Amino acid sequence: MSQQHNSPPGLVDPFGRRVKYLRLSVIDKCNLRCFYCLPEGFRGFEEPDNWLRFDEIERIVAAFAGLGVNHIRLTGGEPLVRRDLPQLASRLAALPGVDDLSLSTNATLLQRHAGALREAGISRINVSLDSLRPDRFRQITGGSLAPVLDGLMAAKAAGFSPVKINMLALRDINDDEFEDMVAFCLEHDFTLRFIETMPMGSTGRDAGDHYLDLQTLRQRLERRFELLPGVMPGGGPARYVQLSGTDLRIGFITPISQHFCATCNRVRLAVDGTLYLCLGQDHQYPLRPLLRQGISDSGLRDAIIEALALKPERHEFRDKPGQLVRFMSQTGG
Repeated sequence: MSQQHNSPPGLVDPFGRRVKYLRLSVIDKCNLRCFYCLPEGFRGFEEPDNWLRFDEIERIVAAFAGLGVNHIRLTGGEPLVRRDLPQLASRLAALPGVDDLSLSTNATLLQRHAGALREAGISRINVSLDSLRPDRFRQITGGSLAPVLDGLMAAKAAGFSPVKINMLALRDINDDEFEDMVAFCLEHDFTLRFIETMPMGSTGRDAGDHYLDLQTLRQRLERRFELLPGVMPGGGPARYVQLSGTDLRIGFITPISQHFCATCNRVRLAVDGTLYLCLGQDHQYPLRPLLRQGISDSGLRDAIIEALALKPERHEFRDKPGQLVRFMSQTGG
């Protein structure tokens, strides 16, 4: 006699990939201006009336969790610019089915919020950090490095584990700092991830002039360190190695040189309620109008299932680098 199982049916896209990971942008504004993300002086942000409210976010996440999505990552823009973010995190962490709540941040505001975020139920943090040199950090981001380092130390003290450093590999800009970042992460027990540039909007295409194939970076590190196969918790696409004789893990995120579309397990929800089915394509499904028209919980789940049918097989960053006009902050990191 067959046994009945009451597990969620799960979200499976047209190519057989099971979606378990929602990247949720809580705001498209940012307090930095990284040259590869937002143009200087950009003001085309969503009006606050168009932001999803906390109760709307909670309903959407509950619907996703009911469909088997158990990993939620809060992103932006800079998510800590959104007021009362620890309150939202606490509400999301309490939802049935949410097993893993994490945060991506530039860490400029992390020092004051680290303890509250940890208490709210966020367990893991990713921090964007492209340089350890104050002058170069300002050149890349328009901001100050000191608050970022203070935020990282506060995250470490609050007990976040792991803390992952995301470093965009930029030829002729920060490619002389890779070994310094390895040493920094070794010293502080952080995980390090290198990322290739992507042609997201005009700024991303301009940054493509500094594109660096991470295969060459990995070969460079192998000449200096013994790299062993490694793994890390999380739903992301990084391929990890471990430095022999240490606990340091280094990840390589290679959307251009070795795309990982065949194993893509995520979708992105923008602050205005638009569900983006691929970072590198424009397939989208608006959820905010449905929420404000009074859609039922079952109707919301049906809409998410319908949206997933739009998920494309792969991005076309290499083939059509100019087709995507929206900036990364508009999609959610």
